[in-house]
Amino acid sequence: VQLQASGGGLVQAGGSLRLSCAASGSILNINKMGWYRQAPGKQRELVATITSDNITHYADSVKGRFTISRDNARKTVHLQMNGLKAEDTAVYYCNAGVRYYNGRYYDLNDFWGQGTLVTVSS
Repeated sequence: VQLQASGGGLVQAGGSLRLSCAASGSILNINKMGWYRQAPGKQRELVATITSDNITHYADSVKGRFTISRDNARKTVHLQMNGLKAEDTAVYYCNAGVRYYNGRYYDLNDFWGQGTLVTVSS
């Protein structure tokens, strides 16, 4: 199973970016999906999560500015980021709880994407 994240880049404060993350592999189903971020010198923190029933949860710092969504058929999760601030600058990682076939049986594990850099200039 692989998660491929895309959509990061450089944007001015107040601007918008849309991150996407696609899962691939021998996937049976995907449970919770989410986005986390890690700023330089800081620990990785939760940004937003979404369950298979589309129940969402956001960090207080992004509520009202970011929107997480998923497309189960395409096995993708998106993060629409509006009103970006300099403090949103970080490497963003997608995460998914995946039930998959490992060649012998179905297993359940957490997977991470490779990270995509978001830089917000003030």
